[in-house]
Amino acid sequence: MPPPPAILQVLPELDSGGVERGTLEIAEAIRDAGFRSIVASAGGRLVPELEALNCRHIALPLRSKSPWRIWRNARRLRRIIEDEGVRIVHARSRAPAWSAWFAARRAGVRFVTTYHGTYGEGWPGKRLYNSVMARGDRVIAISQHIAAHIRRIYGERAIRVILRGVDPRRFDPALVSLERVTALRSGWAIGQQPVVLLPARMTRWKGHAVLLKALPRLPGVTAVLAGDLKGREAYAAELQALAVHLGVADRVVFAGHVVDVPAAMLAADVVIHTSIEPEAFGRTVIEAQAMARPVIAANLGGPRETVQEGITGWLVPPDHPDELAAAISEVLALSPERRREIGEAARRQVPTMQAMQAATVAVYRELL
Repeated sequence: MPPPPAILQVLPELDSGGVERGTLEIAEAIRDAGFRSIVASAGGRLVPELEALNCRHIALPLRSKSPWRIWRNARRLRRIIEDEGVRIVHARSRAPAWSAWFAARRAGVRFVTTYHGTYGEGWPGKRLYNSVMARGDRVIAISQHIAAHIRRIYGERAIRVILRGVDPRRFDPALVSLERVTALRSGWAIGQQPVVLLPARMTRWKGHAVLLKALPRLPGVTAVLAGDLKGREAYAAELQALAVHLGVADRVVFAGHVVDVPAAMLAADVVIHTSIEPEAFGRTVIEAQAMARPVIAANLGGPRETVQEGITGWLVPPDHPDELAAAISEVLALSPERRREIGEAARRQVPTMQAMQAATVAVYRELL
């Protein structure tokens, strides 16, 4: 019998981040649906995890935005499509999406995109460059915020809104041992003082400086910045200098890339989202909610769809350190019972990975 059809996901790399984690989750769903699951990327630390799912990884230099490289990658992807019997190509980032779009059109197969961000238009031609993410036979928007953005910029499209979801096999407070939590707090060299965790890439728009500027108003509180420092050392040095200037350097921990995110959530008293630009969705927000942790999020973009003020978390104006400090103080002053009540409400309402997987496979089936 002929092998089952293959579905190919394409992205720059498989290193860390919400796009990468989502790729693995959908790769697993593709496999479980009876299709062959293939991912093409430049590689990274998540490749062994993908291969442990019995999904195939093909290494291609898909990080490059060079037109020449995009064209060469398109030719390589077309060969993969034809050799592997790929029926659907699913692109998750702009430069590899152009390669995937060219390849899919020439090979006569269906093309799907996941629109992961609002994508800036700061230079001539940027809208055209971004437009590939709206060219899918189906365009998956990761929030209502993103769906509205797509329609505003490109008009009506075959959009399917599929919220990102949390994997309950990882993000469940009952599955995290006290030893894991203690090991993290020990590694951060903190005692019993309250801890505010900001899990975010070390990128300026994630708003790390907002939390640092709030710290002088929060005596005795330690801020843990959990994000990979590799390639972002200059920005981290700026933040360190700001902490020194504000007199809070002894209460700021640069934790780098944290593998055990569920334990990190439980090691914190409050989890913070401080983006100063609209977040497409805000995956760390729902991860904190799944761990029943108090979460405070900037009131813009995707988090407004998953945080109900005072019910499943708190929303604060973006880029307002005073408002953030006041919200943190309010949460830390709550009784343990009230914090637990809000955490449990958030956990009950959090979108799940299984719902995301099922909805995505349903999109594939529409096209097959």
